[in-house]
Amino acid sequence: MTKFLFIFFIVVFGLYVLFSRRPDFFDGEKTEATIHFLKDSTNKIVPQAVFTLNEKDVYYADAAYLFRSLKENQKVTVIYDNSNPKLSAIYSWWGYWITWKELLGCIIGYIILFQMSKAIIQNPSPEAIKELEEYEKRPKIRQRRYK
Repeated sequence: MTKFLFIFFIVVFGLYVLFSRRPDFFDGEKTEATIHFLKDSTNKIVPQAVFTLNEKDVYYADAAYLFRSLKENQKVTVIYDNSNPKLSAIYSWWGYWITWKELLGCIIGYIILFQMSKAIIQNPSPEAIKELEEYEKRPKIRQRRYK
């Protein structure tokens, strides 16, 4: 049962990840970008993925992400929404497909649910134990497989 639930959880989480990414994986376009360290609105230097479309429009994608190290002039792949190229992200396993907030929430949720299930079955009531013993003492009736 636990193997089934774990596999079911992985499948549901995988479908969630597949259909919840923005820009959308199925409708988004991919292109090459170059990493440049630029000042943001707070005068802090942050990495930005710079890419051009139609050889004249320049767009920026935020490249700052937890546990991601990028170098100046590094080439990366960017996925963007074709109708709104400002909505873009670096196309990578860590940061686009798996985000740290979702991963942390998933781990914490899994631990909480596991501890709750342990607490529920750890101290069964006497009525439940008695009912289980009566069920196990019942004679088992064998039925034919084929009639």
